[in-house]
Amino acid sequence: MHQRLRTYTTYSIGTAIVWGLVLLVARLIDPSSTLDPFWLVSLGFFLGWLSATIARVVYPPPKKYWPRPAQAAQSGAE
Repeated sequence: MHQRLRTYTTYSIGTAIVWGLVLLVARLIDPSSTLDPFWLVSLGFFLGWLSATIARVVYPPPKKYWPRPAQAAQSGAE
């Protein structure tokens, strides 16, 4: 799998497509009784996605752990 396909944008587009298909199937099966719960569940998912997206923008990812070079570790131990 290509590394560029493993992004948050790809995840967001994929989940939007899946939710669209789920809501379409629910509407085709029984629009009167099944659509209201599906709308509520999809709204809850959307709000969770929105809060995660805001958190990704506001809070930067943690800095990667870089082990200390061998010389610095040895000089610090003395």
